[in-house]
Amino acid sequence: MSTPWPYPRWIAHRGAGKLAPENTLAAFRFGAAHGYRMFECDAKLSADGVVFLMHDATLERTTSGRGIGGQKPWSELAQLDAGGWHSRAFAGEPLPTLENLARFCLANHCLLNIEIKPTPGTERETGEAVARQAATLWRDAAVPPLLTSFQVDALKGAAAAAPELPRGLLLDTLWNGWLETARELGCVAIVCNHALWDATVVAQVHGAGLRALSYTVNDDWAAQRLIDLGTDGIITDRVDLFSPAR
Repeated sequence: MSTPWPYPRWIAHRGAGKLAPENTLAAFRFGAAHGYRMFECDAKLSADGVVFLMHDATLERTTSGRGIGGQKPWSELAQLDAGGWHSRAFAGEPLPTLENLARFCLANHCLLNIEIKPTPGTERETGEAVARQAATLWRDAAVPPLLTSFQVDALKGAAAAAPELPRGLLLDTLWNGWLETARELGCVAIVCNHALWDATVVAQVHGAGLRALSYTVNDDWAAQRLIDLGTDGIITDRVDLFSPAR
């Protein structure tokens, strides 16, 4: 690969995987305490246009709220408990904004993979907003965040709003035309369900000048298989099992 790749192999999923409440600053602190210097997070839009961190479209699983997060104003979302569902130790942990996380990452010299996770029906708008804000927040950073999404329209929005930020296409299946689509989107990486990688697919991706990353890898045998295949990045929940220095 001719273009230098500025990101480390090991990436902590949603901050610290399942060991702390996902997509909260507590999780990113926990992951950093285990030596991780790159994190993955999920970003979506509030009803009034604030970019905040949450995976699900609905609030019930990871907050004290109910309903669709993207249909609530930030003033309401900011009041929710996003930690108590995980354990008592994290009760009262708030939902962070992307700006909150950017401050943490920049202050601690951590890198970030932002998965654009739109509320259904807001794909293009969310891609544009996440990319625009990320470009502003990381304007002076040596290494920009990597923007990824399963949603092609979200990546199109990101490319239109901040073409200079690197993008990656997320895949849970190798659907017809996936590599051509990634190239048309100007992506620098393919991020696959780890089981989809084999020597042929890795060669296809590398041959196209893209990097090969995997989610979510929590077993040693799976991680070793990906390393042996020559892939470039591993997203894991097991910040306690995998040393990011390996």
